[in-house]
Amino acid sequence: MSQHSTLVSHSPSETRAIGRELARILQAGDVVLLAGQLGAGKTELAKGIAEGLSITETVVSPTFTIVREYSGSMRMLHVDVYRLDHAQELLDLGLEDLAADEAVTVVEWGDAVSGFLPADHLLVEIELPDSELVDDEEGRTLRFTVAGPTWTARADAVAALLDA
Repeated sequence: MSQHSTLVSHSPSETRAIGRELARILQAGDVVLLAGQLGAGKTELAKGIAEGLSITETVVSPTFTIVREYSGSMRMLHVDVYRLDHAQELLDLGLEDLAADEAVTVVEWGDAVSGFLPADHLLVEIELPDSELVDDEEGRTLRFTVAGPTWTARADAVAALLDA
């Protein structure tokens, strides 16, 4: 696999299914950065990852709490940095330390803070169609980019999940 792979999702349930499949290759300590505009499907993908990690709690966007922790077959930290205004807030939050934990860390708006997180991560960019009216039939493009040694080593596994 190259450093990038793409997939199209046509519904929230498809986006969650992609997240469930992705969870199959996640390991403790992994960082997954989610990027995309409001309403693109970042939280739906996080819900799917949680389902794939056997998390039974309802996963909601952590926008106002910044970090939510869930337990399943593996712990998941669900982080939303949308409301953070300055890098210092990120440092005060200790996100870099959280990401070093033995949990899977899923960061919504992660592209905005990638410089403060481990270089070893998976970036998932979700793009809406160009039209002004979002039509799930048209689909959302999910672009997966691996970075760092552990994700580069799993690039073929990511590609295989996307092909399935």
